Amino acid sequence: MNWNSFDFSPVMGVPLSAKNSLQLDFSAANPELETLDLADTAAFEAQVLGTLRQAGKTYGIGGYLERRAIYRRSEVFRASEADFRNIHLGVDIWTEAGAPIYTPYPGRIHSFQDNAGFGNYGPTIILEHELDGRKLHTLYGHLQLSDLAGLQVGLEYQAGALLCHVGPFPENGDWPAHLHFQLIWDLGGAWGDYPGVASQKDLEHYRANCPDPNEMLRCGILKSIGG
Repeated sequence: MNWNSFDFSPVMGVPLSAKNSLQLDFSAANPELETLDLADTAAFEAQVLGTLRQAGKTYGIGGYLERRAIYRRSEVFRASEADFRNIHLGVDIWTEAGAPIYTPYPGRIHSFQDNAGFGNYGPTIILEHELDGRKLHTLYGHLQLSDLAGLQVGLEYQAGALLCHVGPFPENGDWPAHLHFQLIWDLGGAWGDYPGVASQKDLEHYRANCPDPNEMLRCGILKSIGG
């Protein structure tokens, strides 16, 4: 796929760049996470937003394929005692709750639902797009619950159209406010949900099926952390 042949609209309404964004490190290599009670969502959010304000930025960017320490906060990510999912398959955009989210490319509603539960996606929308005759899906997780009201499967959106909003905790899966943005080729029958985190044993499958969202976001500050 030649991603550079496509024009994508900014998902947050403005391009993500060094002027407005800061890459955040949620890997085990970040010592600040050792002293933070990750189960206390209010404290976790205060730490994230405080870091952004101190840097004078609006958005915190969480990287693709980052091996994360923060998933220990929820049993959602434990498949078994020997298998823990901790490799991030999307890009996170951490910011204030209520921030608008826009459609990056023409598409239609494939599916949506509220994936409720501590550590889950909360309200989620999946769009279906067509790029050079091939279907691609974009997933938007941790939204406002009100964004699901009135949605219909097949509803079409043009690039740049308002789609949804960054949701507040606890309705967003009880996370600090952020958008989980993910690209998916084959949903494999999934509806309104798809794994956003992989274990090491399944990584190659998900790496192939979930390309780097920065191909669409085009945020120049992103680099590999903890990978």
